[in-house]
Amino acid sequence: MVSVKYLHQVQAALLSGFMSFIMSGAITFINLGWVDGFVGIWIHAWLVAYAIAFPTILLVFPFARKLAMRIASK
Repeated sequence: MVSVKYLHQVQAALLSGFMSFIMSGAITFINLGWVDGFVGIWIHAWLVAYAIAFPTILLVFPFARKLAMRIASK
């Protein structure tokens, strides 16, 4: 288990992993269809997307949370 003090990083890792996995699969399928080697192409696209998504979420999450709190409190 990971300490609760790392909750933000764990959430970022999970959210960016799930979202980049689903989106890279969808976009790969839209662009290529079901071709030979689809899974390998998808995994490659996912790894690239995850490498971008994880640090992006770490940077953007605090601002998004504050904005969401403002919107939800009205």
